[in-house]
Amino acid sequence: MLNDSSIRKSLDNYVQHRMQEIPQEIKETFLKTKQIWKCENEIDFLYGYYVGKLEEGALHFLLKASRASAGGYVDSFEIRGIIETHRKELRNLIEKSITTAS
Repeated sequence: MLNDSSIRKSLDNYVQHRMQEIPQEIKETFLKTKQIWKCENEIDFLYGYYVGKLEEGALHFLLKASRASAGGYVDSFEIRGIIETHRKELRNLIEKSITTAS
């Protein structure tokens, strides 16, 4: 599906752009993650949450960009692979956002 380098680059750009919005979302939405969700590890919780949100947004972005149906063109493992190339950056972004929001 993502053999076209322009589509892969556009998707990567989408993920990077979306990641820039995460610190503000964390400050506005997840101030009391430990209290509300009763999770012991805030970073892991938010990392999983944002990977899921990035996957969902990337899938929507691809479908909209290619005007394709989800049936034959979209492989969620490829989307996850692109997101995971930014694993360290995303985790660091979340850690910094939690630290500054506290």
